[in-house]
Amino acid sequence: MKKQGHYSVKQLAKLAGITVKTLHLYDKIGLLKPAERTDARYRLYGKEELLRLQQILFYKELDLPLKEILLIMDDPGFDLILALQGHKRMLQAKKARIGILMKTIDNTIHSLKNQTMLKLEDLYEGLSADEARNYREQAIDSYGEEVVLHAEQHLKSLSKAEMQALVVKQKELGKAILLLKDLPVDNIRVQELVHKHYLNTRKLWGTHHASDKQAEAYYGLGQLYLSDERFTNQFGASGPEFRAFISEAIKVYASSRLG
Repeated sequence: MKKQGHYSVKQLAKLAGITVKTLHLYDKIGLLKPAERTDARYRLYGKEELLRLQQILFYKELDLPLKEILLIMDDPGFDLILALQGHKRMLQAKKARIGILMKTIDNTIHSLKNQTMLKLEDLYEGLSADEARNYREQAIDSYGEEVVLHAEQHLKSLSKAEMQALVVKQKELGKAILLLKDLPVDNIRVQELVHKHYLNTRKLWGTHHASDKQAEAYYGLGQLYLSDERFTNQFGASGPEFRAFISEAIKVYASSRLG
C-alpha cells in the first residue's frame, strides 16, 4: 500500500515530465534513490526526493552531465537555497541569450520571406572586390575584428531598403557638413549636423542601443576621413581641406559631447 505523500515511479515521472526509464537510471547511478521500496519492490518517493529531482532537472537544463550533477549534490557543503539562487541567475542569463537568438531568427525569417536578405557583398555595394577587401581590412585595423563583424551581422539583419536608407542618410549628412566647411568646426550648426551623423553612424554599426558612447571609435572614424579620401568620396568632395574639416569637427564633437 502506497504511503500518503509519496509518489510511485509512474506518478513522479508524469509530475516531472520525464520518463520512468530516466528515474530508473537515476536510481541505478545513485543520483536519485527512492525514499523506500515496498514489499513488492516498488519505488516510492517523498518530499526530499522531489526537491532533489528538481535540482537535478535544473542542472540538466544547464547542460551539466549526470556525473557532475552527482558530485555537486553529494558534496557535504551543498546548500539548496544557494543552489536555487545560482540556478535563477544562470537561467536569467540563458533567457537573455535565447531572446537575442529569437530576435535574430525573426529578422532572418522576415528577410527571407520578403527576399531582402543581405549578403556580405551587398554591404560593400559599389566597390570592386579588391576595394571592398581593402575597405574591410582598414576598418578591422581601425576598430578591431569583433566590432566590424558585429556591424556586418547587424546590417545583414536589415532589409535592403532599411540599409539603403541609412547609407543615403549618411551621405546626405556628409554633404550638408560639406556646405558648412567655411564655418568654424565648433559652430553650433556644424556640431548639430555632426551629432546627427554620429547617431546615424551608431545605427550603421548596430550599437545605437548600447550604453557605451563609443567616443574613441567615432573619433577614429574622423581620423579615417582625414587619412583616406575613399571615406569622403561619397560626400561629393575628397579634397584635403574638407577631410581636415570634417575630421576636426568630429574630434571636437567627440571630446565635448562624448567625453
